[in-house]
Amino acid sequence: MACGVAEAAGALMDLWERAAQSAPPRLSALQLRALVGVRGSPGINLTRLSEEIAATAPATSRLCDRLEAAGLLRRDRADSDRREIVLTLTEHGRQAIDVLVVQRSRAIYEVLGHVPVEQCRELLSGLQAFTRAAETALPDRRQ
Repeated sequence: MACGVAEAAGALMDLWERAAQSAPPRLSALQLRALVGVRGSPGINLTRLSEEIAATAPATSRLCDRLEAAGLLRRDRADSDRREIVLTLTEHGRQAIDVLVVQRSRAIYEVLGHVPVEQCRELLSGLQAFTRAAETALPDRRQ
């Protein structure tokens, strides 16, 4: 069972990666994770983002340098502590993520068009159960 789920997850990851590469700007998986992390937690600091994407603080800082240079991310000093750097997406960054979500949805829709409707319903039900189980088993998992 676990091998079958892992195989399906691999196919989905391949599909997502292809969708990401077809949507400008072309971003690495780590860059996407960082942007999605910032989108989900506007004003997140570098330390928390490092934890979120499982990267070292220096690597995250360099990653943010590149994202900021690309106009996708903005760094500001926190109002509460001028030593702390907080991160927010720029409008260009928000648009890039929005385009990616649409591209990924289209790719999934295209694949699901080859699956019978009843099996699609079963798939959705199973994925929802998996998500609930993951949230219970991995309480630190971000939404």
